[in-house]
Amino acid sequence: MNELEARVAELREKIAEANYRYYVLDDPTISDAEYDELMRELRSLEEQHPDLITPDSPTQRVGASVAQSSFAPVEHLRPLFSLDNAESIADLEAWDQRVRRQLGSEPSGYALELKIDGLAVVLVYEGGRFVRGATRGDGNVGEDITANLRTLHQVPKRLEGDDVPSLLEVRGEVYMSFEAFEELNRRQAEMGARLFTNPRNAAAGSVRMKDASITATRQLGIWIYQAGIIEGGPPLTTQTEAMAYLASLGFPVNPSSARVEDLSEVEAYIKDAEARRHDLPYQTDGVVVKVDSLAEQEALGFTARAPRWAIAYKFPPEERTTRLLDIEINVGRTGAATPYAVLEPVFVGGANVSKATLHNQDQIALKDIRIGDQVVVRRAGDVIPEVVGPVVSARTGEERVWQMPSHCPFCGHPIERPPGEAVARCTGGFECPSRLREWLFHFAGRGGMDIEHLGYRTIDLLLERGLIRDPADLFTFDTSALLAEEGWGATSVANLQNAIDAARNRPPARLLTALGIRHVGATVARRLIRAFGSIPALLDADIEAIASVEGVGEVIAEEVVRWASDPVNRELIDRLAAAGVQMGEEVPEDVGGGPLEGVTLVVSGTLEGFTREEAEAAIEAAGGRATGSVSRKTAALVVGDSPGASKVNRATELGVPIVDEATFVRLLEEGPSVLES
Repeated sequence: MNELEARVAELREKIAEANYRYYVLDDPTISDAEYDELMRELRSLEEQHPDLITPDSPTQRVGASVAQSSFAPVEHLRPLFSLDNAESIADLEAWDQRVRRQLGSEPSGYALELKIDGLAVVLVYEGGRFVRGATRGDGNVGEDITANLRTLHQVPKRLEGDDVPSLLEVRGEVYMSFEAFEELNRRQAEMGARLFTNPRNAAAGSVRMKDASITATRQLGIWIYQAGIIEGGPPLTTQTEAMAYLASLGFPVNPSSARVEDLSEVEAYIKDAEARRHDLPYQTDGVVVKVDSLAEQEALGFTARAPRWAIAYKFPPEERTTRLLDIEINVGRTGAATPYAVLEPVFVGGANVSKATLHNQDQIALKDIRIGDQVVVRRAGDVIPEVVGPVVSARTGEERVWQMPSHCPFCGHPIERPPGEAVARCTGGFECPSRLREWLFHFAGRGGMDIEHLGYRTIDLLLERGLIRDPADLFTFDTSALLAEEGWGATSVANLQNAIDAARNRPPARLLTALGIRHVGATVARRLIRAFGSIPALLDADIEAIASVEGVGEVIAEEVVRWASDPVNRELIDRLAAAGVQMGEEVPEDVGGGPLEGVTLVVSGTLEGFTREEAEAAIEAAGGRATGSVSRKTAALVVGDSPGASKVNRATELGVPIVDEATFVRLLEEGPSVLES
């Protein structure tokens, strides 16, 4: 065997193993991007050397054999093909050119749909009754999961409507929403069971449970995307017509599907879909593009494994596999010791990632993450890198179990984990340089006193030069000392001084938030200041008085009193007051009442005239209550640009009014009667 043949054999072996673990075990060992890279290399080698192509090559087959499955095999009425992938607009344009050449003309239009990251299934109906459901398997033979699919409320058990076909086979994708995924993993954690890696794996594992009653508890959804066989139904000429017909029979069809005329509109749809992918309540990894005309589809036909009339445009990968080199900890402003992964650098979600969060020591243990592991890394929301879990099958035996260090690496004080808490904490207080740094950044940040030009770099410089040691020093240090530093001129120093002076007049609730008392966020801070009028008055109050404030409670009250009992903290408040920072405001004569008394609102998306905090403050100033989740008690959901899809869907489901910013302003002035007009 020469070097080329050996590489082809190696690629086939790797892909076959990946297929088996993905399709049969629901336990993938590599990311989708890495799988695609293996397939691209194999396909390229086979195209260059056609004599190496064999019938059992992964490029000539779909999925994986179900021979080792515990479910009964089901032979599909018609083969299920995979889709070729487009990794770029150039790939998409090349596919379009091939379609044009084979048709001898421009396609009459394209049907577009989101590519859902779930488990492909086939549903069969006879005389309008659901009789069988199966996984895709190898494209010819799948697994019989009829009982499991019957538990999905979105799967019609009997078809309704006109022209019900005598025989119908449809293809779809079973998925799990992000909300359902989080709830499932929460339950798994409570039971001490292994967490699922991502919604796709959770959906696949759930729909392939031997006990269908467990499947029924997993909150699965399904989107139908193709009719395989229709016998006895109406004449259909396009994919778009076919999907409308299936919807009329009661099948769930993704509302984001669309028909467009040309490739420029395809590209516009892809751009929009990629921009809003994280606003959806479920996971999508691309867009499927199909020639809309069924006659043109038939003329184009199939390759050995894929239709020529369809292609999947894949979004840039957000999950990759790399090696975990070490686990270190950060110490935050509350003393929380948070472990993070030190990784072999990997490009994921549009950026090079060398560090990623691991949340806490319980999560590391539950996921069984070890130093030296191959791990799956993703960027949550394209921003925060996190380690999803280990690739257990890649272990060599040299991996090491990690333990939380007994002492803080920054200050040397003990790290302790209070009983009943998931988080271990450094006991060094603000003698810990890491904790002090994070506290100062929080204090000066947008969620605190909002002091422009005071980011990590400037804070690090001020600490290094000994100009500050706590938040009070931010208002009293000599800013002119920065003129001696590289990159600081008269203008930048003046801008910083102006920002500091402006922060002295921030509302006391912002100062209270900035202090970093545990559990006291912006909303709680506003309620406490409204109740007590000033920060000194609040700090002199007892637990009972603080806990009696609506929306506060005993846990928060205990934290406030504990913070206030520390002489160092009291001295800090005195020094902030001496520096001219605003401490109080008049207590409103009537803190109750107002146009929104007794009304609960939820704000989602970006408003033009309000930040999120300002909108919530305005609601509370009008006597209402601002919450983060939609429920039956919600009077209205206020939406701006790019609202959360899960909130919108929940509001629609519960019949909660959805209002725009203009209506929100009227609500603040006139109260809930606006919703009746």
